[in-house]
Amino acid sequence: MADLIFFESIQRSLETETELRENIRTAVRDLERTCRTVAAILSQVHSATTDSDVGQQVNAALDRFANIRADIQNVAKLVPHEQYYRYNGMFTFTLQQAIFLAAYIVYLQTEKLLTVPQVEEMLGVEVSLRGTSPTFHIGIEDYLHGLVSITSELSRLAVNCVTHGDYSRPLRISKFVGDLYSGFQLLNLKNDALRKRFDSIKYDVKKIEEVVYDISVRGLAGNQTAEKR
Repeated sequence: MADLIFFESIQRSLETETELRENIRTAVRDLERTCRTVAAILSQVHSATTDSDVGQQVNAALDRFANIRADIQNVAKLVPHEQYYRYNGMFTFTLQQAIFLAAYIVYLQTEKLLTVPQVEEMLGVEVSLRGTSPTFHIGIEDYLHGLVSITSELSRLAVNCVTHGDYSRPLRISKFVGDLYSGFQLLNLKNDALRKRFDSIKYDVKKIEEVVYDISVRGLAGNQTAEKR
């Protein structure tokens, strides 16, 4: 009888764990849907022909960040205290996507890199630089993954800018991505997944450099500057 009671208690624990994981999955799916909505809004930046058009899409995306913050909090509430690392594999990729969206918005607004305080403000979650906090947080590697993701989006934007006759933005994108790449080179990356993604930045850098080279050879940037004068 004692053995039966023991196994019944194990079964109850398993059922509780299964229910908790399903609840977390549901909350993460809600966050994923919101991130996809914001990504869809920002994708329209690639077809924008004026700074005003870009600003409208950025503002529309920013309006949805309240929903992203709420969805993240719903996930955070479900993760048991001091058991972050037991469940973080269920939501870490989606957090990285949210960070990427924040980084892209900040770049489109300021042409600068997303800072840690900006991440915390936009997503409503503390960033743990040490990566050892047992409570719900954004790890430094998740932050870096989000920054890596922006390079491919900017390489695509550089190409589309040329299509729309904007020849100066690709030059600025080139400098930004080049500086970001140089910054990553200073890091001693031990995470294999992050290192592989970092290695992919050089291909985005090369793609953007090709766009800039074409603009320079054809003298398009100089012509556009003269026209604006």
